[in-house]
Amino acid sequence: MENNDPGLTATLVITKPQLARMIAHCLESAPEEGCGLLVGEKESNQVTAVQPTRNEAASARIYVVDSRDHLRIDREADAAQLEVIGVFHSHPHTDAWPSPTDVAQAPEPDWHYVVVSLRHELPSVRSYRIAGGNISEESVVVLE
Repeated sequence: MENNDPGLTATLVITKPQLARMIAHCLESAPEEGCGLLVGEKESNQVTAVQPTRNEAASARIYVVDSRDHLRIDREADAAQLEVIGVFHSHPHTDAWPSPTDVAQAPEPDWHYVVVSLRHELPSVRSYRIAGGNISEESVVVLE
């Protein structure tokens, strides 16, 4: 999952168990898109918790993070002096690249946008920054 492209400047740091939880939620949600929020420390780009959520859209083509889940997770993060630093969702039938819909609905320019592709036998995970309609891939560092 780690991307060593020297052109990538931003980085998302996540642990193997967190990554496994994210992928498992996406697989369990299939054939619909699975989604959830990433909680952590904005300055270090370190994920401290993967929080699966319900997809309000109940769709295989789009996702909408459940607003009640989002509010609950945001409050829990705030109480722990953390914050929501990103979102993840799956692409059940396409590659791990943000779709035009993903780009249009990207709410926070400083969030990490993780896409889990279930197109092939082994899931593929990539992370992006999306700001002003521009997509920039970032490296993903997976810690033990």
